[in-house]
Amino acid sequence: MSDNELGLFLRVRREGLAPGEVGLPTGTRRRTPGLRRSELAMLAGVSVEYVTRLEQGRDRRPSPQVLSALADALRLTANERIHLHRLTKGAAPGFSCLAGAPPARTVRASVLALLDRLEPVPALLLNRLSDVLAWTSGYERLAGPLGLLEGTPPNLTRFVFSDDRARTVYPDWDLVADQRVAALKQGPFRADPHVAALADELTVTAGTAFAGRVERLPGLPRSNGVERLAHPGAGELRLAYETLDLTADDDQRLVVHLPADDATSAALDRLTGRRPGALRAVSG
Repeated sequence: MSDNELGLFLRVRREGLAPGEVGLPTGTRRRTPGLRRSELAMLAGVSVEYVTRLEQGRDRRPSPQVLSALADALRLTANERIHLHRLTKGAAPGFSCLAGAPPARTVRASVLALLDRLEPVPALLLNRLSDVLAWTSGYERLAGPLGLLEGTPPNLTRFVFSDDRARTVYPDWDLVADQRVAALKQGPFRADPHVAALADELTVTAGTAFAGRVERLPGLPRSNGVERLAHPGAGELRLAYETLDLTADDDQRLVVHLPADDATSAALDRLTGRRPGALRAVSG
């Protein structure tokens, strides 16, 4: 399994950026998707050889000035720039900002109160392993029949890659699987022993379906979007989701689901009954 996360991130972003987006001619004889290495080097003011070394993992500690130039050339968002700088820190052997701290599994009372206020909206709280720590009854009515809340604690990534029902539950399974891997890799990844243990487990249980994604996908999952679910009682649902990160001390994120169309809105009303329910949380 590759440990060249910086090089992977730079290459994927380079190949995903069209020449026209940075004012370069598109041409008709391009053999490379997105920008060529020479074009990125020109835009960033560095040599082609240096871009090659970075992408191949032969240089993993570029200066802040070079990182800023590459970020500008690649048109990175603020979140992507932060991630890029973290990857250079993570290149040091054994580095982790969390210093081996276990994933958070205790939920603050005020966060539970916030979830309670969200009823009957389907909402859940995750830690960095994608363990489901707490959820609304609206989410339980949605996800319970699908098997998403099985396990102690339930784990969304493990469900996607290890449960035979997942490919039926998610009509767009490949896209969901990509997002779960990206979420697992957005932190220190294998420098974190707890994340590494889950990655090792899924490499064995899911094989290339998981390991292949680790090799080709950088971190940073989408924080919002639309996800399709096939529900046994409500049919196909299109759910818009928003992800809200809590503080670093919490190391948790809140995911809220909303109907993406009128049919899903009506189906959720039938599932939740449009009335508050009992808040659910994993104990201890």
